Amino acid sequence: MVSEDYYELLGVSRGADGATIKSAYRKLAMECHPDRHGGCSEKETQFKAITEAYDCLRDPQKRAAYDRFGKAAFQNGGGGQDPFGSAGFEGFSDIFSSIFGDFMDQQRGGGARANPARGADLRYDLELTLEEAFAGKEATLTVETLAKCETCEGRGCNSADNCARTCTTCSGMGKVRAQQGFFVVERGCPTCRGSGEVIADPCGACQGEGRALNRRKLTVKIPAGVDEGTRIRVANEGESGVRNGPSGDLYIFVHLKRHSVYAREGTTLVAECPVSFTTAALGGTISLPSLDGQKIELKIPPGVQSGEHLRQRGAGMAVLNGRGRGDLVARILVETPTRMSAKQKKLLEEFRDTETGDECPNAKNFFARVKEMFAG
Repeated sequence: MVSEDYYELLGVSRGADGATIKSAYRKLAMECHPDRHGGCSEKETQFKAITEAYDCLRDPQKRAAYDRFGKAAFQNGGGGQDPFGSAGFEGFSDIFSSIFGDFMDQQRGGGARANPARGADLRYDLELTLEEAFAGKEATLTVETLAKCETCEGRGCNSADNCARTCTTCSGMGKVRAQQGFFVVERGCPTCRGSGEVIADPCGACQGEGRALNRRKLTVKIPAGVDEGTRIRVANEGESGVRNGPSGDLYIFVHLKRHSVYAREGTTLVAECPVSFTTAALGGTISLPSLDGQKIELKIPPGVQSGEHLRQRGAGMAVLNGRGRGDLVARILVETPTRMSAKQKKLLEEFRDTETGDECPNAKNFFARVKEMFAG
């Protein structure tokens, strides 16, 4: 038994009515409950103290005895208390029921029946070529899902009249409550599965759900410029709800096939273009196909180096939900010949004999620094 005065523990006057005492206890219990403080021993002691005080003052007979004799009224067989007695379970249950339960009841209109359960959302993975992603397309999807039962027209019962009855387990609320220790847990009703109703004469085709597995075709417009991972929402094309409940949504996730020429980097198309070392030295042109079917010619300047980029503005990927296009980039890769004829080798040897080092300034500077290191 705690030594502090019960009224002071709860922060109320001795003349406070029952509603004031209960309100004060609820507030303090929420603030001091040890579960909200990681099992803090100090909070646990404080919580036990205010619970003991409330258990006494909430009972008119115990309160009258406490007002006349103090804590001595409960000592030596005079009605000692269990600090986790009726106030611990009933009182704390009242707190959660009033705070959370009342709030949820208000959200669904007091004792009104639960709304029909919404159908689940569906995911569809769509694979596109880079050309299809560039231009956009109308895609025809085959979706297998729970759709409105054609036999009972979604009612869930065999008769034309509404044969749904209020669920007696949850009284039409669609949820049931169970007390677990200090907490009141609310979950979906297992009898009606959250609908608040049960079917007296269930349809044999859908077993009373009002929906059955069905395969249907759906045409969806894919906008130009979609990228890997783009998500497209199609409202109300997911699973049908139970007994004409609202349908979920269909989410289409876009995946792009690997392209034979281009890699995509946002709205930029990148092509790795190997060129011979003679073309890199003397210059030339390369031709690339645009995704819209146009031919693009890029001029290679003499002396281009491996890894340099040649850019064509406005020849890249279409911009999603916008106007214009990105760029097309040719990444030059200078290729050294691996198979040469005797004549080609002879010509290259003659060229090497005429080299002064000025033809490749980067190589000349690098080996000059290497030579200095050896000398040092």
